[in-house]
Amino acid sequence: MWIPTEHEKYGVVLASFRGTVQHGLPLEIGDTVQLLEKCEGWYRGFIHKNPNAKGIFPCTYIHLKNAHIKNKGQFETVIPTEDSVITEMTSTLRDWGAMWKRLYVKNDGDLFHRLWHVMNEILDLRRQVLVGHLTNDRMKDVKQHITARLDWGNEQLSLDLVPRREFSMVDPDEISVTELFKLMEHRHRKKETPVPASTHHLFVHMKSLMSSNLGEELEVFFHVYDGKENRPLSERFFVRLNKNGLPKSPEKTERQCTLFVDLGSSDLRKDVYIVVHIMRIGRMGAGEKKNLCSVQYRRPFGCAVVSIADLLTADSKDDHLLKVYACTTESEWYQIHENIIRKVNSRYNLSGSNTGLAVSLQLLHGDIEQLRREYMVLFTRGVSITKKLGFSDIIMPGEMRNDLYMTLEKGEFEKGGKSVARNVEIMVYVLDIEGQVMKSYVAAGSGEPGGDVYHSFVLYHNNSPRWAEQIKLPIPVDMFRGSHVRFEFRHCSTKDKGEKKLFGYSFVHLMQEDGRTLPDGTHELIIHKCEENANLQDSSCYLKLPFSKANLPGNNQAVKGTKESFWITSFLCSTKLTQNGDMLDLLKWRAHPERINDSLLKLKEIDGSEIVKFLQDTLDTLFGILDESSQKYGLKVFDCLVHIINLLQDSKFHHFKPVMDTYIESHFAGALSYRDLIKVLKWYVDRIIDAEHQDHIQQVLKATEYIFKYIIQSRRLFALATGGQSEEEFRCCVHELFMSIRFFLSQENKITSPVTQTQAVFLRTFPAVYGELLKIFTVREVAGFVRETLGSLPATAHAECPLEAVKLHCIAKTVESQLYTNTESRCILLPVVLRLLQAHMQEQRDLVMCARILSSMLSLVRKYDSVATEPVVSEEVDLIVDSLLVVLMRTILEITNRPQPAGTNMRLQFQDITGEFVACLLALLRHMSDKHYQQLLQAFTSKDDLRDFLLQIFTVFRILIRPEMFPKDWTVMRLVTNNVIITTVLYLSDALRKNFLNDKFDYKVWDSYFYLSVIFINQPCLQLESFSPSKRKRVLEKYGDMRVMMGCEIFSMWQNLGEHKLNFIPAMIGPFLEVTLVPQPDLRNVMIPIFHDMMDWEQRRSGNFKQVEAKLIDKLDGLMSEGKGDETYRELFNSIIPLFGPYPSLLKKIERETWRESGISLIATVTRLMERLLDYRDCMKLGEVDGKKIGCTVSLLNFYKTELNKEEMYIRYIHKLYELHLKAQNYTEASYTLLLYDELLEWSERPLREFLNYPMQSEWQRKDCLHLTIVQNFDKGKCWENGIILCRELADQYESYYDYRNLSKMRMMEASLYDKIMDQQRLEPEFFRVGFYGKKFPFFLRNKEFVCRGHDYERLEAFQQRMLNEFPHAIAMQHVNQPDQTIYQAEAQYLQIYAVSPIPESQDVLQRDGVPDNIKSFYKVNHIWRFRYDRPFHKGTKDKENEFKSLWVERTTLTLVQSLPGISRWFEVEKRELVEVSPLENAIEVIENKNLQLRTLIAQCQSRQMQNINPLTMCLNGVIDAAVNGGLARYQEAFFVKDYVVNHPEDGEKIGRLRELMFEQAHILEYGLAVHEKFVPQDMRPLHKKLVDQFHVMKSSLGIQEFPAYVRASPVHFTNGSPRSSCRNSVPNIISPDGARVVARRSPLTYPAVNRYSSSSLSSQASNEVSNITGQSESSDEVFNMQPSPSTSSLSSNHSASPNVTSSAPSSARGSPQLQDKHKHSRENSCLSSRERPVSAIYPNPLDPAQRATPHQIGDATLPRSDPNLSAPDKVRPTFSSWSLDSVKEVNNTQFSDTVGKLLCPPVPPRPPYSGSSAKTMRSQSPVPTSRSPQKSSLPPFTPSPTECQSAGLVSNSPVLSGSYSSGISSMSRCSVSEASGTEATTGDHPAHQGPTMPNSVSSGSDELIRRENKTPPPYSVYERTNPRRPVPLPHSLSIPPSVDPPALPPKPHQQRTSSMKLDPASDPRRADGVPQVPRPRPLPRKVSQL
Repeated sequence: MWIPTEHEKYGVVLASFRGTVQHGLPLEIGDTVQLLEKCEGWYRGFIHKNPNAKGIFPCTYIHLKNAHIKNKGQFETVIPTEDSVITEMTSTLRDWGAMWKRLYVKNDGDLFHRLWHVMNEILDLRRQVLVGHLTNDRMKDVKQHITARLDWGNEQLSLDLVPRREFSMVDPDEISVTELFKLMEHRHRKKETPVPASTHHLFVHMKSLMSSNLGEELEVFFHVYDGKENRPLSERFFVRLNKNGLPKSPEKTERQCTLFVDLGSSDLRKDVYIVVHIMRIGRMGAGEKKNLCSVQYRRPFGCAVVSIADLLTADSKDDHLLKVYACTTESEWYQIHENIIRKVNSRYNLSGSNTGLAVSLQLLHGDIEQLRREYMVLFTRGVSITKKLGFSDIIMPGEMRNDLYMTLEKGEFEKGGKSVARNVEIMVYVLDIEGQVMKSYVAAGSGEPGGDVYHSFVLYHNNSPRWAEQIKLPIPVDMFRGSHVRFEFRHCSTKDKGEKKLFGYSFVHLMQEDGRTLPDGTHELIIHKCEENANLQDSSCYLKLPFSKANLPGNNQAVKGTKESFWITSFLCSTKLTQNGDMLDLLKWRAHPERINDSLLKLKEIDGSEIVKFLQDTLDTLFGILDESSQKYGLKVFDCLVHIINLLQDSKFHHFKPVMDTYIESHFAGALSYRDLIKVLKWYVDRIIDAEHQDHIQQVLKATEYIFKYIIQSRRLFALATGGQSEEEFRCCVHELFMSIRFFLSQENKITSPVTQTQAVFLRTFPAVYGELLKIFTVREVAGFVRETLGSLPATAHAECPLEAVKLHCIAKTVESQLYTNTESRCILLPVVLRLLQAHMQEQRDLVMCARILSSMLSLVRKYDSVATEPVVSEEVDLIVDSLLVVLMRTILEITNRPQPAGTNMRLQFQDITGEFVACLLALLRHMSDKHYQQLLQAFTSKDDLRDFLLQIFTVFRILIRPEMFPKDWTVMRLVTNNVIITTVLYLSDALRKNFLNDKFDYKVWDSYFYLSVIFINQPCLQLESFSPSKRKRVLEKYGDMRVMMGCEIFSMWQNLGEHKLNFIPAMIGPFLEVTLVPQPDLRNVMIPIFHDMMDWEQRRSGNFKQVEAKLIDKLDGLMSEGKGDETYRELFNSIIPLFGPYPSLLKKIERETWRESGISLIATVTRLMERLLDYRDCMKLGEVDGKKIGCTVSLLNFYKTELNKEEMYIRYIHKLYELHLKAQNYTEASYTLLLYDELLEWSERPLREFLNYPMQSEWQRKDCLHLTIVQNFDKGKCWENGIILCRELADQYESYYDYRNLSKMRMMEASLYDKIMDQQRLEPEFFRVGFYGKKFPFFLRNKEFVCRGHDYERLEAFQQRMLNEFPHAIAMQHVNQPDQTIYQAEAQYLQIYAVSPIPESQDVLQRDGVPDNIKSFYKVNHIWRFRYDRPFHKGTKDKENEFKSLWVERTTLTLVQSLPGISRWFEVEKRELVEVSPLENAIEVIENKNLQLRTLIAQCQSRQMQNINPLTMCLNGVIDAAVNGGLARYQEAFFVKDYVVNHPEDGEKIGRLRELMFEQAHILEYGLAVHEKFVPQDMRPLHKKLVDQFHVMKSSLGIQEFPAYVRASPVHFTNGSPRSSCRNSVPNIISPDGARVVARRSPLTYPAVNRYSSSSLSSQASNEVSNITGQSESSDEVFNMQPSPSTSSLSSNHSASPNVTSSAPSSARGSPQLQDKHKHSRENSCLSSRERPVSAIYPNPLDPAQRATPHQIGDATLPRSDPNLSAPDKVRPTFSSWSLDSVKEVNNTQFSDTVGKLLCPPVPPRPPYSGSSAKTMRSQSPVPTSRSPQKSSLPPFTPSPTECQSAGLVSNSPVLSGSYSSGISSMSRCSVSEASGTEATTGDHPAHQGPTMPNSVSSGSDELIRRENKTPPPYSVYERTNPRRPVPLPHSLSIPPSVDPPALPPKPHQQRTSSMKLDPASDPRRADGVPQVPRPRPLPRKVSQL
């Protein structure tokens, strides 16, 4: 039976358990489990990681741990009773573990490895703590180490700051909020701002001396030198170097490294230097020979200097190479460093260009003990300590030091009978009292051990040497008495044996007779002469002699007058010896009682360091004198005591305070002193008011703390000795003393009065007395003293009075004192404290101190520990609430609204007090109970007061919620804040309901309440979803989900509002929407019903809820782009979550309303918008590919335009899309995108506001700026044709404003774009169809198909790989069939990709002869709506011998929603059509394509465009060889056999067409072989011969002996002309390369009217695939890659002509528009004309310039051509039955000359006026009919360039032509001359000019002829701009998909883009003809942008 566990509650899993038994719970080793029940060796429980999964597991797998239980029962929480540090370590390491792995994934290797080391370190330390074998001290160290590591890791991983007290985590509920804030702040400050160190140390490592002239050993001396005061700051550090310049003892690092210790902050300045002196040990002269002398001398070598300030800027461990300088004259050596510092260049020079001293220098900061811990290696390896001369800035008690420093300054010596000066060396000895040399007490510096003797360096031939050499004598204190130092002077001879000859000596005593040491300073010593061999071993023989000239008796003039002297400077640094006689006199007061008075007076003049050296002795002396002679010396002793106490206030001696405290506690024995001390203190206090000078009294009051310490300790000693006698007397004395104090404090004085300053001095020291008084008096008595003393202060002080700040400071110290912690005393003191605090806070004075006091007070208000303390605490809270709550809130509002100060420190302080006041407010609110809230709310007498209070507290709460209120890692503090806020809001919402509803409704209060609630819910620190599981669990256990609590409160309050809800619609829609976007299901369930309520109330008020809808949509975009909302939220609008009780969802609820239709529509719109916004947000994430981002933005942009009509959002997303395109370098797409905005603007002067990055400007200026940007981007995207149109539009604008400067620039830019079209290479992109199938794709892609424009050079494989990279989870489908529903509904991603071929719209350009390929290439791949994909397949049984019989093609045509290129690289497929092409039709297409390829290659070869002839050779070979081997023969076998003809009677026409194409191909091949023969190189002649032979075989296989008439009549014509024949016949040779034009016709019998593809519109897809099918492999020329188009050539296209133009062929020959459907091509939707189309129309034979030179040449016999510009009677009329040649009609010369005159001398037309002018009504004034020559037909077809729009020759009577003028729209007219360029006008169109001699166009001169010869095509698909289906450059997003109707003939390309494209109805030829004008469609109503 399962029994609930009592004590077995918590365990750790010892071994993994699979949980294979029934109800088993799988466990992993290390998991922690909570045990619920037990039964026969099994436990039931759950793992803490996953509390929801409960199960059973064996007891043996669990190690039980002690734990304590909170909330025992169903929701109990079990916490293990282990060390809190262990618990924290465990949970932290678990959190880190997960994050550590993520670091690896993010590739943050550095932090990954560092964290790994720290985690291992923590685990190791955890092991040590768990074992429990550590000592307390070691445990403390380990815990400190652990917490430091935990904090480091948390900081690195951006986790929360953990508040700790003594290494343990603090429970925020267990301490006051103010305490929590202090802990957090302390830890934050510790982390942020390390306290700057006051002590600094310089680490020096001597490495080497580099010099070329070494060879002697060296000594290097370092010291720190003050350049300002010209004195050394430290002793010297001494290093010996060997002859190579390296340290002599490399193994002893302490000999090379030193630490210059105790440098103060003042020493780190520019004029403090490290000075290095270098001595060499060797011969006297550096260049002397070695064998001359064996004696070694110390001689100057060089000096180096570096400033300490340089080290502050350098890297921490820089190696420095110091330059070494030498003296110019040796006598200047003593000051060489000063000369270098002062840069006196004349006195020193470089000792060698390559001499340098390599040293490592590093500044370290902090005290020496800290350095020992931080730089352990440094100290363990060995480093010598080089001390400062004198004591450091702070003297530590217990510091032992006794160093005497002597500097050998200079000497004055006589020549001694020599002709040259001496070489003097000094030898220094230290001798003890017995005259023995003291061993090892003479040191040249630190680094090397001391020696017995010191040798000075020698200056060559110098009788006045100056050494300035410092030595150190570390003589022990006990050996000082009787010791002396002896200096022996020797002359170093450079001759003889180099002996050092003694010639004199000096000495000095170290201590005087009276016990004083040698005074600091310079001493002039007497040089006593002696013999060279004099014995100085016996010191007694010279010690009686005088040693110093200063001490000589007056009668000893002989010695005084001697010139020889020796100067030294001594400096003693000792903690035990003194040079001060007054100090010695005081300490020996009993020996000389008569000197007591003088000694006490002189004590104040003694240096402080001397006093603290002998502090205990001095104090004993003072109290000894007081005990023995209190009457006589009482006042003086008191003054001396005050002096010493105040001396310890100095920062230098601050550390001696503990020494005095220890003295008072342990050594002080003055049991009777208290009486005298009280008496003297009272005497001083009583004299304060009358005293003129307050300085001394202030000094006395400063010492009050220690005087009271002495008084209290003395009284305790007395009471102890006497058993408590004189207690009453003592109390009376103290009371009287306090009465005196109160009296002097109560005096009101002027601000500047000295008494006021004295009061301030007392108040500063007064709080320190409380603790001492408590040692004798009770708590209540002391509290009484304090209350009365503080209460006696004058209340009406001025704000600027310094006493006010001091009062507050005193209160602060009082609150922080031990006295205030007691509940009894707190009750007494609280009113005084609150009164003072309230006054300051109301006046906003001293807020920093107020905050400190308040936080200290509130940290002492504990939660009720027991029933007994409850009333006391409650009373305290009452008092504080009454006095301070309102003023505290006002203060917070004041300081947060104040502008923040500029300085960093001030700003930090400012933030600190804000935080402190906030913590105080939170603490106070947390302590308030129901009773307190009731009292507070009842205290407001009027509604206005309550309203103001509520508004104020709501505002304060909003401030507390601000993210900047606390640092980002203070989550603990934020959660406490939120807990307090929600508790308070719950109390206050009742007051809101009771007092501000119904008739008392107050909008402002309610609005403030809702606003606060919304901000509260949206705080980042409450979004539990973003927390780690463990953190989320902790927060939920402690506080629950506070968002849900607040959400329920909002809902409850909203329901109470009733009809007042209307006041919050639509204002609260946005905020509430923001709340519902929080991903918390319960919160959403509570909040979403409010929207229904809002819609309902708005419907009642307005009859609709447009306001709700508009606000909802506007806000949704902003919120979701900020990252709010998710997929679940979207589903909530449609899902079946029970939100409304009986109603399953919001949608279902709306369906039951009367306004359900509009409601459901709104829900649908919002849902669709959310789909797009969610996709957009997902795509915009870092790391997503540009393609996905662009596609998503396009989807959203279109949604805003089409469905929501939100213009501002639309424009914003246009610019977002534009930025994405620029980033991806999609310049063409970027241009189209910006055009969308451009289209919304007009050319007007309307002012536009500042928007996005646009300044405030007129609409014209913005449109102008946009145009220029778009043109630049079109230029970058090589889409120059589009740029030209915009250039023209801008040029027109500039011209209309007479801005000729910009007009000129624009024309030049336009010209440059034309140049680029002709000169630069453009790649034709591939197009790919992509299907995105499966539910895992974003909404904008899901189950849709798109066509994508590939990048340059991108082929199918590369594109497929790119798509798979963009969608790494997608599966590529391997077939091209449409997927089924299972794929559509799959929870996966499927990609289906294949290449498609574009179907160009601009067929007229592509089919026009003479248009260069680089122009055509633009129209092949731009403005493409439709794409084709062909799939070959066999229908029926496959004939193995001839597979062509059953080879069908399945052709899929895809129509897009917008044309490519556009605002995106891909667009969705709107419509797909599928047709099947029969084998016969397929064969026709294949041969058509091959014919076109052959024509193109032959033309290129003829015009010499082809570099070599190989492509033509290969193509000819491919066709002829294939035909011989069965190519054409297979078609004959398949389709020309009787069976096929009988079985397929409907294919008769097509069979005829196939036969015709075969003959045509043979004809082309024959001509091609002729051209080939002309150009073929010699080595390929055999191949050519073979081809000719095979061609004859092919002809015979086709049964061709002679070409039929219709073939002969259709010669092959080529674009760029061919060599002319010498023979000129009226009928030219058909096969000749210069064959004349023949207009061929065919009989309707041989070739019935069928729709056929023109030979100029062929498909790469089709031709490639079909060539694969037929097995032919030819050269793939670019022309061969053209796409079949539904339109025929421009001469025969029914749908490309103007509506009023019909064919010029006889009606019987023309394909009638009324043909039955069965005659139409089954592959296309559009009806194509079957009219005959002469081959010559496609490949004209233009004249070369020579032919155009004279009228005679023009009149030469040529055949007429099908010129589009000729009227019907001018054309050659072909016979009905067959294609034949027509005879040339003769025309008289007069007509001809008239024509020539017109051609060569055109009238110059005026510039048409601007489109807005009255010129719209202009007509052509004088149409001049001219006769035409029959040779006119020989001119090339008239294809005007875009620049020819104003030619005079355009003026004609032809209605077709007159439109360009009559419309009044200069160059960009809809109906310009190009309308006629590709059409043929019937006779009926020209009633005024009937007859064969009337032309329909007039040329404008020979220049025009030359320009036209080039046949420049339109630069832009103008068809796009005039075609009703596709107005361009309208933005693609606003365009309409292509219609099925055939388009009209494209007009001239340069048309007006804007609204000026309207035609005058009267002048429109189409209107004149009665044909209605097709209006230019606008898919959406135009809204002129306000932005």
